[in-house]
Amino acid sequence: MPEDFSTQPLRPRPVQSERSQSKPTHAWPIEQLPGLSAQEQQRLSDCGIHTTADLLQQTQGNRPLQALAIALGCPAKHLKKWSILANLAQVPSVGCTYCGLLLHAGISSPWQLAQASPHRLHPQILRLHVATLRRRDLTPTVSEVSQWIAQAKLLVSE
Repeated sequence: MPEDFSTQPLRPRPVQSERSQSKPTHAWPIEQLPGLSAQEQQRLSDCGIHTTADLLQQTQGNRPLQALAIALGCPAKHLKKWSILANLAQVPSVGCTYCGLLLHAGISSPWQLAQASPHRLHPQILRLHVATLRRRDLTPTVSEVSQWIAQAKLLVSE
């Protein structure tokens, strides 16, 4: 019997980018970052932010973040949240698909994810996922959560 893929979340494809001259990172089109309206996406694009890597690069530190918030005409707290989501999206198997779920589960950075235990994090994610989507079958598995943690450990060790 063929699998029913209609219930599987779509996995957006990353854009290869350069974090520095020698360390490639996963960058996602800014349109795939959760929670951005079309108007916010356009404003980011107008400021030269086309990928999550661009967003991270332009929000390093408090002063650049504040300056960009003024240029975008949005509250700095919104820009900070988008930056946190983009930071989590650097973990390849998390990407833009699960970065929001992790943030709502209390994980705000790849470093924090690298410190997490899959057997503690998965139940949190399960409760949150079921409470918001009312669908237990769409919850990431323990092995997926373990993969996120392993990839986060690799990312933070670079």
